Amino acid sequence: MQTVAHILQSKSNNSICSIAPSAPVQEALKLLAEKGIGALMVLEGDKIAGILSERDYTRKVEFLGRTAATTQVRDIMTASVICVGPQHTNEQCMALMTENRLRHLPVVENDKLVGLISIGDLVKDIISEQQFTIKQLEHYIHGPRG
Repeated sequence: MQTVAHILQSKSNNSICSIAPSAPVQEALKLLAEKGIGALMVLEGDKIAGILSERDYTRKVEFLGRTAATTQVRDIMTASVICVGPQHTNEQCMALMTENRLRHLPVVENDKLVGLISIGDLVKDIISEQQFTIKQLEHYIHGPRG
């Protein structure tokens, strides 16, 4: 069973995109589009203030008749952020995401944000793990070829 640390190591781009709570939502949307991602960490200095997702925008700006230019990130971000550590397993993360209807989990180690994993990262890792197990079982059943 893989851990979050392994998932972070296997990601081709592990940079953390973030924005300040006082930034306009329009700036956040631009960053999401430029980076091709679905969520941004909202940071005050080095501290996690929240997380902002595309869902937050659709449900708390457009749906309520606000504008992205005049609404601040702090007004629509999710402030109570569920985090995991590098030692958590992919199964633990999947359970957290399913129970809490999340698509992104910040990774924190020693009170420092070290990464962000998505549901896509977890699915990719779980499929890879299953493929490895299948190959091992096939090798066991058929024996060495040669």
